[in-house]
Amino acid sequence: MSMELAGKLTNVQIELLKLFKYDLPEKQLKEVRNLLAAYFAGAAADEMDRLWDENGWDNDTMKQWADEHLRKKH
Repeated sequence: MSMELAGKLTNVQIELLKLFKYDLPEKQLKEVRNLLAAYFAGAAADEMDRLWDENGWDNDTMKQWADEHLRKKH
């Protein structure tokens, strides 16, 4: 892999390229996608749990946010 290309890719992209030098059958590719999606969904949920606890958010906070009007007035 050229240094120029490596500089444009993230560390995750580089690792995946190293791991998957060969074409995968479609079934295995879907499994890998599902594994990655589950991993990142779990990481996002963990971060939301941390923020929820750290900031003392509760269901009232979520309702307040849902009721906010965030559009700019022109």
